[in-house]
Amino acid sequence: MRPGRRWPALAAALLATFMDLVDVTIVNVALPSIQRDLGADAAAGQWAASVYALGYGLFLITGGRLGDVWGRRRVLLAGIVGFVAASVAAGAAGSAEALVAARAAQGACAGLMVPQALSVITVQFPPGRQRTLAFTLYGLVLGVAQVGGPVLGGLLTQYGWAGLGWRTIFYVNVPVGLVALLGAWRWMDDSRARPAPRLDPAGMLLAGAATLLVTFPLVEGRERGWPLWSLAMLAGAPVVAGVFWRHQRGRERRGASPLVPPELLRRRSFGAGLVLTLALFAGVSACFIALTWGLQFALGWSPMRVALAGLAWPAGVACTAQLTHRYGHLRARLLVRTGSAVMAAGMTAVAATTALEGRGLTPWALAPGLAVCGIGMGLVLPVLANAVISEVPAGGSGAASGVFNSVTQLAGVLGVAAAGVLFFGRGADPGAADPAGTARALAFAAVAFAVAAALAGLLPRRLPYGEAREGTGVSPVPV
Repeated sequence: MRPGRRWPALAAALLATFMDLVDVTIVNVALPSIQRDLGADAAAGQWAASVYALGYGLFLITGGRLGDVWGRRRVLLAGIVGFVAASVAAGAAGSAEALVAARAAQGACAGLMVPQALSVITVQFPPGRQRTLAFTLYGLVLGVAQVGGPVLGGLLTQYGWAGLGWRTIFYVNVPVGLVALLGAWRWMDDSRARPAPRLDPAGMLLAGAATLLVTFPLVEGRERGWPLWSLAMLAGAPVVAGVFWRHQRGRERRGASPLVPPELLRRRSFGAGLVLTLALFAGVSACFIALTWGLQFALGWSPMRVALAGLAWPAGVACTAQLTHRYGHLRARLLVRTGSAVMAAGMTAVAATTALEGRGLTPWALAPGLAVCGIGMGLVLPVLANAVISEVPAGGSGAASGVFNSVTQLAGVLGVAAAGVLFFGRGADPGAADPAGTARALAFAAVAFAVAAALAGLLPRRLPYGEAREGTGVSPVPV
């Protein structure tokens, strides 16, 4: 790719990524309105939030590999077109079932388009200042979208144009998607891995089955009182995952292009970074869904008031993101560890405040703890993706990108499921919700952030900031 085209191409890919990540969280604030309008129960509402991540996770690894094989531009364009079409279907949904189906289609299409963004960075930007800046921008987009989704959801739900209400949160993807589509069409090269890997249909099926065996019972099991089938599915998940791993190792030995090259997971920074990412994003997801349920169901806040309460988080992100961009390549491990610990402290304060204030809770009482969480996230996100995949060879960028993004979405499902168990307890009646359930779910988020801080010691101390070693395809990373 010519140097002058790199940044416009990255901008288009990041816009598509932003559109996807906002849709992960934007539904949360609108859930009560959606449930009332469609006559849906709590389980259907939880599925509307979770099935997106489920469809996303099922296709992400495959989407990354398809980009390697068929061309990243081509796969990105197909994903954007499908995502916009599914968004229109979600906005027009007349029943909870139709909305859940459209959300699943959204997630599947996002699984095609999102891995291409990280691939563009790792393939098109040489190690050094430009790649560091590109990863910083990716991390900032990740953070702004994660915490900006609820704010945007509150605005659109309460003030949606033409009386469309919550449906506006889906229709807004049409103009955004068209801009991303035109930008990718104009500026992005159709790069692919050389030599082109072969597809792994059996691996795709096994990876999808393992994901489904974990996510489906976690979302549906609590609602149905944890029947035997849900426990059997959870027990079967590690078995299928083991079969998948053996299949991947066998393909690696035969030189047959495994879907997830086992060599990637043997790299400490990648394997440990995935577990860290799982914990971090499970905490973020649990936090925001718990606040949405607690503030709207238990306290009766309007969507706009919930959105305004969450503004302290992105304000905190803005305080430290520039610092991380400047020093992230020198102190990546320290920044991720410190940021995760700060998030754990901030979330502990939010959980304690929620429990102590009870039904007298105000946005001002939540603001300090949420701002601290944002400060911590501003330290983590601009360097996290780079730290996790910094030692991945260029030829494995598509697979690594798909796996990294799959983990973030699986974390979203796990976070929502854990928050549902802790918030609702044995029942699922939103009317019976109370601040104590919110505090329990927020405490889970604090523990998840603490786990991420503990795992940060396994990441690289520094990030690549010079030329890659000639002929290796691997950037030099001091550890």
